[in-house]
Amino acid sequence: MASEHGERYSVDVPLRWSDMDAYGHVNNVQFLRLLEDARVIGFQEWFGQERSMLDQGVLVARHEIEYLAPLEFRHAPIAVDMWATRISGASFDLAYEVRDPASVGDTLYARAETTLVLYSFVDGTPRRLSEVERATLKSHEGAPVPFRWRRR
Repeated sequence: MASEHGERYSVDVPLRWSDMDAYGHVNNVQFLRLLEDARVIGFQEWFGQERSMLDQGVLVARHEIEYLAPLEFRHAPIAVDMWATRISGASFDLAYEVRDPASVGDTLYARAETTLVLYSFVDGTPRRLSEVERATLKSHEGAPVPFRWRRR
């Protein structure tokens, strides 16, 4: 699915039995793990295994998530669409939609956004995006997350 400027990245992420809460739904905290799993897979594909942003150093500074429908445990994976929404000198925002893959259905379960800060573990300080990292993020750049609650 194309976004406003670049391509959305989509990855299927399996659910785990332990993701379920007492109500039989995927627990709200587990959604953050699903986003992390998508990010790890996506960054390896976006930035390559040799120069993965995860190896260089990146920290989560903020999460925002809006739950839209309960997700019950199932053996079929969920799809996570991911794209960049704001790119600055040493940080960027990633947007997500957690949904059914086309082979399963058409339910949208959550929208989310994560702010990530590039960090040098060697120096113990934030670091700037390289030109390659910036170009890669730009190729996946799109519109801001349409959170319902921000409009109120």
